[in-house]
Amino acid sequence: MASRSRLASQELADRLREQIYLSFVALAVVLAMRTHGHVEVGAAAVTLAVTILGTLMAVFTAEVIAHLIMHESPPTRAELRTILFATFGAVGSVLIPFVFLGAAALGWWDVDAALVASAILLAVTLVLYGYVAVRRVPLTWWQRLIVLGGEAALGLIVIGLQIVAHG
Repeated sequence: MASRSRLASQELADRLREQIYLSFVALAVVLAMRTHGHVEVGAAAVTLAVTILGTLMAVFTAEVIAHLIMHESPPTRAELRTILFATFGAVGSVLIPFVFLGAAALGWWDVDAALVASAILLAVTLVLYGYVAVRRVPLTWWQRLIVLGGEAALGLIVIGLQIVAHG
């Protein structure tokens, strides 16, 4: 029973990790498109989709290679299914920017507003992932605050580096 719980916790951690990676990548792309000036809604959606798909493929490949190194054998069907679910299941964490860009395509708001809203939502999502990561850890309120503050600081550093790299 304990190993089953540990397995479920590991799968949750794997999914959360992939969602965090993908959210950071999407945030970087959204911020880069916003800082580069006027972008058409179609180009923004395609750029975001291609980047997300490329990231998912890279993460999947890395997970399979890591499995090969760690276990010295290819993943079983069950392990491959777990890797696929953890990797491609993360796409749900970045669907809202496409909804916002769709709203811009329909003329409900402009592309810049969609990108700003997307960036805000992705940043809030990253904060929520941080909270999910520490909510069950036995910490006092001030220790939790320090951990969340550290996660926020690291997140801001990552965002800053992404802006420098893409700006």
